[in-house]
Amino acid sequence: MSDLLSIGASGISAYKTALSAISDNVANSETPGFARRGTAQREQVASLPMHPTYRSGTVFAGTQITAITRAYDQFRNKEVHVASAEAGRSAARAQWLETAESALDDGDAGIGARLTAFYNAADALAADPGNAMPRRALLSALDETATAFRTTAQGLTRTAEGIAKDAQANVDAVNGNLEALAKLNGALLRSEPGSASHASLLDQRDKLIDEVSSRLDIDASFGTNGTVTLKLARNSKSSLVDGVIPNPIAVAQAANGTLTLFASVDGGTQPIGMPGGSIGGLIDVSATVADRRASLDAIAADFAATVNTWSAAGLDAAGNPGQPLMSVAATGSAAASIALAITDPDAVPAASTDGTTVTANGNLIALQNLRAGGAEDRMAALVAGHAQATSSARTEADVTGTRRDAALQSRDEVIGIDLDREAAELIRFQQAYNGSARIIQVARETMQSILDLF
Repeated sequence: MSDLLSIGASGISAYKTALSAISDNVANSETPGFARRGTAQREQVASLPMHPTYRSGTVFAGTQITAITRAYDQFRNKEVHVASAEAGRSAARAQWLETAESALDDGDAGIGARLTAFYNAADALAADPGNAMPRRALLSALDETATAFRTTAQGLTRTAEGIAKDAQANVDAVNGNLEALAKLNGALLRSEPGSASHASLLDQRDKLIDEVSSRLDIDASFGTNGTVTLKLARNSKSSLVDGVIPNPIAVAQAANGTLTLFASVDGGTQPIGMPGGSIGGLIDVSATVADRRASLDAIAADFAATVNTWSAAGLDAAGNPGQPLMSVAATGSAAASIALAITDPDAVPAASTDGTTVTANGNLIALQNLRAGGAEDRMAALVAGHAQATSSARTEADVTGTRRDAALQSRDEVIGIDLDREAAELIRFQQAYNGSARIIQVARETMQSILDLF
């Protein structure tokens, strides 16, 4: 009878644990990062009696739970990390390229429209060079063109500053995650594998790795008790987390707004090229915006030089050689500093001379010859090229986002909670639990029947 009692007791204990695991699954079915729990069960080893009447097959010892298991798939997890890094990079690029596109402004107040208005104003003045109103209109159009250059330059500067702040926020988040992972490694080393607390620590570990992988392209390897070692992908000498030691990363911004990531490599700090993730996307788009700013400065500087050279070749209303119409700072951004240098309409150099004859609108006509291939065309090419890059980035973000979602769904098929399955498991373990309780009841009734004989 003692065998029946111990077997029944072992079943009740085992199936109580199994029911608790299923209940935990149901309770955490909507908890982010929770991986499905299960139980590892095996027969309980019997202690064989040292007795001459022992016969093989007559000793039974029941069952036992050896560990709390946790659903996990290494390959699907890796796919999630790779897909998350790609999606994070593409999303960051698309977001900030769209912001830069807004700063370039191809609308009625944009540089392209203002340049066209300036050349149109010159045409209007050429038709009536003696009228003061068209002269004022030309200066006003030139002033609005300079304002459009400055506004666009300021918008791109704010975009570069926003990218830098976003990158720093991402770096701070990664460093916080690396520190948490290092502490978690210490906790995993002290925890008992197969316990419920160990499974919870592994959930926290994977959640932190997921967060890092969306910001950096990483390689994760696992050691004793599930501890993690993190390195940058394609850089086996880098170190992000090594045991209980976190190695923070850093980002630096150059004068032109480009960003560089620094990480621990071979015990020192080195710049990292193409780190992937949202940080990699921000570094990449910072270089793109820096290129746009440089192109805008070149267009502004060349436009100012062209206008001033044209002005010097003409004559103003008083017959004097034309003075510079535009000013640009000697250092710094040309687009951010370009401005109208005169306010007197009579200073507009509308006339030209061949040395003997003065033509009232000759210099204005010459201005139109400078229009082809000038600032107007270059600005249109800059805006069109950026629009194409932005469109490609949006498409890439959609594709990589779909791949990430598919990878997450694939992993959820392994670690996720299916309530229908959990309900079926509850019924199965409940029946087993009731069966074990019935074994104890039968043992007690049998023993009582034997005692009733005396």
